[in-house]
Amino acid sequence: MQSKRRLEWCLKQSKGIRVVKPSENLVKAYLQKSRNALKSMEVNAHAGLVEWAVSASYYAKYFAVYSLLSKLGVKCEIHDCTIAVFEYLFSDSMPTESIKELRDSKENRVEAQYYMQEINVDLEDVIKKTKQFTLEIEKMIDCLNNESIAKLQKKLQPLAPK
Repeated sequence: MQSKRRLEWCLKQSKGIRVVKPSENLVKAYLQKSRNALKSMEVNAHAGLVEWAVSASYYAKYFAVYSLLSKLGVKCEIHDCTIAVFEYLFSDSMPTESIKELRDSKENRVEAQYYMQEINVDLEDVIKKTKQFTLEIEKMIDCLNNESIAKLQKKLQPLAPK
C-alpha cells in the first residue's frame, strides 16, 4: 500500500512524524496562522492575485491540519508527511474529497510558486472550499478529548520503525 510506505518513510525522517506532548499553545498558534492565511487568501483573491490566493488557501488548510495534529501531540515538518499522517489518522472521519482537495491545494501552490504555472481556478470556489475545510478541522479539534487523542496516537504505533 503506497500510503503505508509513505508513512513508514516519514517515520524514519528526522523531521518526519513524531509523537510529542500535545500543546494547546501550538493548537492556538496554528489556528491563528490558519485564520490569517484565510484573510490573506480573500484579500489576494479580490485583488486578482491568483497565485497568492492559491498559496494562502493551501496554508490556511495546512495550518488548520497542523493545529489538529498539535492537539494530538503529532509533530511533522515535512508537508507531504503531514498530509499523509492526517489522511491515515482521519480517513474514516474526513470525506475523501476533502483529503484530495488538501493534496490538490498543495500541488497548485507548488505549481504557482515554483514552476510559474498559471493556475486556472475559480477563486470564489477556492474561498468557499477553504473556509469549509478549515471550519471542519476546527470542529474536529473541538471534539477531541483525552480518550480520542490516545486512540489516534495508538493508531500510529504499528507504523513505528522496529
